[in-house]
Amino acid sequence: MKFELNAKDPNSKARAGKITLDHGVIETPIFMPVGTVATVKGVHQRELKNDINPDIILGNTYHLYLRPQTKVLEKAGGLHKFMNWDRNILTDSGGYQVYSLSANRKIKEEGVKFKSHIDGSYHTFTPENVMEIQRTIGADIIMAFDECTPYPCDYNYAKRSMHMTHRWLDRCINHLEKTPLKYGYNQAFFPIVQGSTYKDLRQQSAEYIANAGAVGNAIGGLSVGEPAEEMYAMTDVVCSILPDDKPRYLMGVGTPINILENIALGVDMFDCVMPTRNARNGMLFTAHGTINIKNLKWAEDFSPIDEMGITFVDTEYSKAYLRHLFTVNELLGKQIATIHNLGFYLWLVREARKHILAGDFRSWKDKMVKQMDKRL
Repeated sequence: MKFELNAKDPNSKARAGKITLDHGVIETPIFMPVGTVATVKGVHQRELKNDINPDIILGNTYHLYLRPQTKVLEKAGGLHKFMNWDRNILTDSGGYQVYSLSANRKIKEEGVKFKSHIDGSYHTFTPENVMEIQRTIGADIIMAFDECTPYPCDYNYAKRSMHMTHRWLDRCINHLEKTPLKYGYNQAFFPIVQGSTYKDLRQQSAEYIANAGAVGNAIGGLSVGEPAEEMYAMTDVVCSILPDDKPRYLMGVGTPINILENIALGVDMFDCVMPTRNARNGMLFTAHGTINIKNLKWAEDFSPIDEMGITFVDTEYSKAYLRHLFTVNELLGKQIATIHNLGFYLWLVREARKHILAGDFRSWKDKMVKQMDKRL
């Protein structure tokens, strides 16, 4: 993996860069649509590529391990071939999914024993086998196995968990060196900073992760219910320690406003289920605020979904028609809303990049945050 910084914003810590991997170049800042189970829900790969046009998408280790299972992915020649996606893929480590199974898992030094949410069968994730699973899935960027702490979280628990995440990281690195690549292209490995919302723990963790010398680094354990101000404070602390010449990935974040504020703090990469999940519930993100398309006020609004026309759905369909589709629970409604939201998220990070390159990101960001913080 190669990372180059193209520009820094003079009035914030925002950066524009380029990551080069074996499945193409990623221009940062970037948003990665979440393709949990080898699909970005409700979107054909053709639409994903031609209309939403991300340089990279995300797959989920926990879900792919359970279904279709790694043996199927290996027979297919890896996730890219299985889902017919020839651009970059990042897989998370499964740590967050295991965290969200709190009633059905036991965390020990060795690893995590958990109960499948599908059939109740028991499985174990260790730093070692998670590296093997991610080798088999075949993503271009793979993540270290970590424990994601809940919010709020007791200081001593957060501290113990952070140190275990660091020990797990060392085990991941050692095992990865012994685990050969499977499909003839490289995989970049990112460790994850933890430490809950405690500044001293975040500092310690960021230093430990920076010293690991990986090609890129991630910030985990945020966007788990803490106030936005705490998220920004922790991101700021971590970004001031993580090396400048490597990409920084903030996991699982967030709203369009969260994304812009974190870009201003020096983050390069984002992923979140929000644009797709909220789309399926009828919430549309736009440059001028959010729309609940189910509201009666749109019933006779025959204007385009979004005048900006970022993707084809924005101008091909009206708000009234989209509302109708949601009213009758028609699948097409969810698909249209999903394409719109993902298109908007990709537009937003690319616009941010343009403004970083132009040197006026800060003033543009402040204006956008005000505009987007409205219910239409």
